[in-house]
Amino acid sequence: MMKLVVALLVSSAAAFVAPVSQSATLSASKVAVRGAPVDEFEIGVQPPAGFFDPLNYCETQPESFARRRAVERKHGRVAMMAVVGLLLHNADVEFPGYLSKSQNLKFSDIPNGLTGITKVPSAGLLQIIVFVGFIELFWWPASNYSGDYGCGFFGAKYEGAEKVQKLNAEMANGRLAMLGIAGAMFAEGQTGQTLQEQLLALNFNPFA
Repeated sequence: MMKLVVALLVSSAAAFVAPVSQSATLSASKVAVRGAPVDEFEIGVQPPAGFFDPLNYCETQPESFARRRAVERKHGRVAMMAVVGLLLHNADVEFPGYLSKSQNLKFSDIPNGLTGITKVPSAGLLQIIVFVGFIELFWWPASNYSGDYGCGFFGAKYEGAEKVQKLNAEMANGRLAMLGIAGAMFAEGQTGQTLQEQLLALNFNPFA
């Protein structure tokens, strides 16, 4: 089991893309950079795996690389927000006031962990879905495969090698966040305890 976990960490924290022919690389690169000022084949190519594509998708399906990369980037960003939310909520950092006054439900009444979503009123869930749909269709459209929506990093914008470095950091952090939030969900499903309860019970200690 430990070897499987290590293998997943290595493959996910490494690049998205094994060596392929130069012609395939160039054709896929042209698709990948539409609307993007950087070559996506430079992004996410990190040790120890380097240029990692065991199923040869970049050679057999070069036209789909742009979408696969966009999906990976988006999932990484969502996962990073999920991890931050997980940590804050398990630290009991919550919005003040009411989530639903009509139901006399405060934000602090929502339990930590996966069961929390079941306590959110249907109207609240609908608002979340509508808001996410608005972002996907109009604000930060999913059709923009570059992932660059012109807002920068807290207003700061980068160019050249510095931009590639920042995008590499984002890709690596996103991959780790996807593993992290998935691990937290599986651990809670397995133990029946939230992250906070697991930490207090020292369940994270492999030697316990």
